[in-house]
Amino acid sequence: MLIPARLSPRDVLRVGGFGLLTRPMRVFLSALGIAIGIAAMVAVVGISSSSRAELDRTLDALGTNLLTATPGTSMGGGEAKLPKESTDMIRRIKDVETASAIGEVAGVKTYRSDQVPAEQSGGIGTYAARTDLLDAVGAELAQGRWFNSATAKYPTTVLGAETAKRLGVNKPGDQVWLGGQWFTVTGILAPTPLAPELDTAALVSWETAQKKLGFDGSPTTIYARALKTKVEDVRSLLPPIANPEDPTTVAVSRPSDALAAQQAGDKAFTGLLVGLGAVALLVGGIGVANTMVISVMERRGEVGLRRSLGATQGQVCGQFLTESLLLSALGGGAGAVLGSGVTAAYALSQGWPVVVPPWVMAGGLGATLVIGGIAGLYPAVRAARLAPTAALAAT
Repeated sequence: MLIPARLSPRDVLRVGGFGLLTRPMRVFLSALGIAIGIAAMVAVVGISSSSRAELDRTLDALGTNLLTATPGTSMGGGEAKLPKESTDMIRRIKDVETASAIGEVAGVKTYRSDQVPAEQSGGIGTYAARTDLLDAVGAELAQGRWFNSATAKYPTTVLGAETAKRLGVNKPGDQVWLGGQWFTVTGILAPTPLAPELDTAALVSWETAQKKLGFDGSPTTIYARALKTKVEDVRSLLPPIANPEDPTTVAVSRPSDALAAQQAGDKAFTGLLVGLGAVALLVGGIGVANTMVISVMERRGEVGLRRSLGATQGQVCGQFLTESLLLSALGGGAGAVLGSGVTAAYALSQGWPVVVPPWVMAGGLGATLVIGGIAGLYPAVRAARLAPTAALAAT
């Protein structure tokens, strides 16, 4: 009686690996399909996670305790106004750390020179700004200086990041045509995520706006920093404090909420892309199944010989299933490395922290092995059921 030989797990891996080495090009193409799916999933989730990490880092640096108060619509349907003293009243709230404001200077536009036609304003608004504005909104200067007690008395301006680009101003010291007169640029702001309206603004000091540009002194946006544990309390107090006569005309918002909403939108988009990656992974699994089915058909003589020499159905099935799993693992590992590399390259090019969640790596490899196992199960069972005489006769 012929006793079948026992195969250790190491032997099974060696036999399975040898089966793959006999068809290198077909194995490469099948593994490539799996790798593309895994790389797509890892890269999409990794880039999205890196983007969210950068957003969280930005919010931590800027603070989520910034509130803004703006005038809404009056009962008569017209545009409401905030009282001139509203900023000072808000600053007196116990739980407010600091408060500042800007005020739109209506009808005043900013141009690169006095030769630019009036209608070509480029959407640049002119705003009066208090000297403590930077601390309130968490803004920084990319170049130059902010207003101080000396420069606040003279025709000087600080440009937002986008405004400087539109006007072609590269450095402080240049002059721009603002409100029918020349103003000297003393500074250029860095992009301000929590106050994007400043990016497309030309800012002048509160004093200069009143003396030279006819500004009425009414703020159009008040920025208030609350204690982090008292944000909601301060939020409820802002309308009646900013405009005691008509609190319903005061609109209060939290700029960080808009960034959080953007982050939620990014998550939905990431889910869509992960779904596309899953489709690519499924296509790769079909490629594995196709490779293994053809392999069984081409290697019937080998199967018949092994069965004649005493190999059991389980051993033959294990051999082909191992080949399928190795093929899938090869593609999955390559895809995980490729996806991580793409994530790192893109995140570093944007100056973001590199974040590749461990769960996406483990999940991707796990999904690969599951799909590989399912894809290889039928060909493995088919190979195991081949009768030795029929397999040898087919060669």
